[in-house]
Amino acid sequence: MKNQLLDVLIIGGGPAGLNAALMLGRARKHVVVIDDSRARNAVTRETHGFLTRDGVSPSEFRRIAKAEINAYPSVSFVTDTAISVTGTDGDFQVTTAGGNTFASRKLLFAIGMKDQPLGIPGLAEVYGKSAYVCPYCDGWELRDQPLVILHKGADLMHFAPLISGWTSQLTVCTNGPDELTDAQREEIRGHQIPIFESPIRSIDSLDGIVRQVVLEDGTAISCRGIFFKPELVTGSDLPREIGCDITDAGTIVVDEFGKTSVPGVYSAGDAASRMQQAIAAAAMGAFTAAAMNNELNLEAWKRNG
Repeated sequence: MKNQLLDVLIIGGGPAGLNAALMLGRARKHVVVIDDSRARNAVTRETHGFLTRDGVSPSEFRRIAKAEINAYPSVSFVTDTAISVTGTDGDFQVTTAGGNTFASRKLLFAIGMKDQPLGIPGLAEVYGKSAYVCPYCDGWELRDQPLVILHKGADLMHFAPLISGWTSQLTVCTNGPDELTDAQREEIRGHQIPIFESPIRSIDSLDGIVRQVVLEDGTAISCRGIFFKPELVTGSDLPREIGCDITDAGTIVVDEFGKTSVPGVYSAGDAASRMQQAIAAAAMGAFTAAAMNNELNLEAWKRNG
C-alpha cells in the first residue's frame, strides 16, 4: 500500500505518538500512525498523574485520544508493525509486517520501551496490579502499606529515599549481592530498612495482589506491594538500523527539539527519555511535533518560493 508522500510517519501509538499526531493533524499535515496495539502499559489497570485523565485505563486513554484525533482528516491509523526503514530525509520508505509500504518526508519514532523477561517467579502475575516501577504513577495506591523494593547498588540509593515518601514500611530485596558500599548499606539500615541478599524463590499472590516474597534461604517477607527496576530495551530496532545514536541506557539520543542524529528522523516519549510517565511522553510528543511542523513548513516555503 503506497500512496502519496506523507508529511510524517509516526511509528508508535502511545501518549507521545498520539499527541504528536494531534498536533500535526491540527497543523494540516498528512500523517499515518503505525501501531501494533501491544502497549507496554497494557499490564496496568490505571494511568495516573495525567491531568484530566487521572485513573483512566490505558485502553480507554487510547480510545479517547483516537476519537479526538479523528476530527482531523489528514491523520490516519494503521494497526501493523513496522519492520524495515530505508531512505533519507524527504523520502523515507517504511514497510510493515502486513505488507504495507509507506513513503514519508519525516519519521517520528514514538516506539517506547519494552520489558525484558522479568526472571523472578511470580513477578509477572503481580506486575501492573501490585508490583510497579514508578511511584509517581502508583505510589498513592500503596501508601502506608508494607512494601518490598527490588533494587540494588547505586539505583537503590535513589529509589529507597524516593519510595519512603509514600510509606515507612520498607524492606529491600536485592535478589543477590546488594552491590552497595559499606557506607550505603549502613545508610539504608540506619532508616530501619532491612536488606536481604538471598535470591528470590517466588512471589506469592492472590488475584494479582502480592502477599509475600519468599527467598531461597526460606525467609518469607509479608508485603502488599512491590517496586522494582525493570530491564528495558527500545520498542523497536529500527532507529538503530537507520543509524540513530543510542545511549548506554538504551534510549535514542535526541536534541531539545526531538531530532535524532539522522536528518529527518525524530523521536519522542519513553524511547528518547528516562522520564517514563505518560504525561511527560505526551508533552514531548507535542513539542517534537511542533519542531517537525516548523521544519516541514520551512522546507515547503523554500520549495515554493
